[in-house]
Amino acid sequence: MSRYRFTSESVTEGHPDKLCDQVSDAILDEILKQDRRARVACESLAKTGMVVVAGEITTTARIDFPQVVRETVKDIGYVDSSMGFDGNTCAVLVAVERQSPDIAQGVDEGEGMHKEQGAGDQGLMFGYATDETPELMPAPIQYAHALAKQLAVVRKKKIGGVDFLRPDGKTQVTFEYENDVPVRIDAIVVSTQHDERVKHKQLREAIVDLVIDKVLPKKLFDAKTKIHVNPTGRFVIGGPQGDCGLTGRKIIVDSYGGMGRHGGGAFSGKDPSKVDRSACYYARYVAKNVVASGLAKRCEVQVAYAIGVAQPVGVHVNTFGTGKVSDEALEKYILANFDMRPKALIDQLGLLAPIYKPTAAYGHFGRSEFPWEKTDRAAKMADDLNRVRAKSANGNGNGHSKKQPAAVRKLAKRSLAAEA
Repeated sequence: MSRYRFTSESVTEGHPDKLCDQVSDAILDEILKQDRRARVACESLAKTGMVVVAGEITTTARIDFPQVVRETVKDIGYVDSSMGFDGNTCAVLVAVERQSPDIAQGVDEGEGMHKEQGAGDQGLMFGYATDETPELMPAPIQYAHALAKQLAVVRKKKIGGVDFLRPDGKTQVTFEYENDVPVRIDAIVVSTQHDERVKHKQLREAIVDLVIDKVLPKKLFDAKTKIHVNPTGRFVIGGPQGDCGLTGRKIIVDSYGGMGRHGGGAFSGKDPSKVDRSACYYARYVAKNVVASGLAKRCEVQVAYAIGVAQPVGVHVNTFGTGKVSDEALEKYILANFDMRPKALIDQLGLLAPIYKPTAAYGHFGRSEFPWEKTDRAAKMADDLNRVRAKSANGNGNGHSKKQPAAVRKLAKRSLAAEA
């Protein structure tokens, strides 16, 4: 019997890095409302009393950068200088240039060495799914996000008369696994910014009653579960006053909490021509459909690109020994049935819509409101590959036979022909 612990963390929307992610994505959304062909790479930095917006943006849209920044900061909850940061009065500095034409010619359709819309950069991206939660997400990150979101809800709505919480906060959940199945919560950490007057005992009781007990299933607790609330004893100075914030510095929080690999590219502030965002979304879409189909309990999909080239230079599928068909067969089926060219995946998932600001807090995955979370391909995938599996098993009693990949290729060709 294999037993181990795995930990993931999340942060609230008031964390300085998350504030910057939301600013960058708010700017992206405002641009996409006016110009769907825009090229946006927007970075933000926040420190006491100021927000800096910088990057490369090519667009016909007219954007009031200070207004977008201020509204975003105020929506998060930084509305008073007593918090160390105030969206009404903070300085906003803007340093934006156009996208390099050398990059643009590789991305724009009909230009460059390859006439299809190419990838906006080279790089590798991963998508991951697991059946250990209804959202097909790893349990540690899914519950860490739930805690962080509930912490913000309690703060904003003043639930239970709680009026001493401030926007910055972090959560962390440690699960104990038995044979790769999460069976109990071993430790919980919640750290939240607060005002000067609240005592630690009152704060702890409120967080346990209104946050932890509201979102974590009691069946996952036992007498050995450890709960830490503001373990330093004090968290008054926080937000951009306490720590400089930067866009793209929470990539593990944004993805799978450390479970499953990461290619290194951040998401926020980037239009979908940047495959380190859009291809990660599509890889999640593929992996989630694999798991939803019942063909594997866990699935990781890697895709890699060369700048300016439409077709990926590499696709790899790993089901960690949980697949009902071989990884090779699954990979060939995916290559034949999922179009991973940038323009195609952007069109399939509707990624030119202004949908990005909500992604910038509480994770980009495991949330049904986003199009890459659909499992609309799962039923057909299960039907196709289970028929191939049955056919191979009838031939030699082995669903992982060497004949299977060829059968999958034939089936995939028929599927593509039917769709055409």
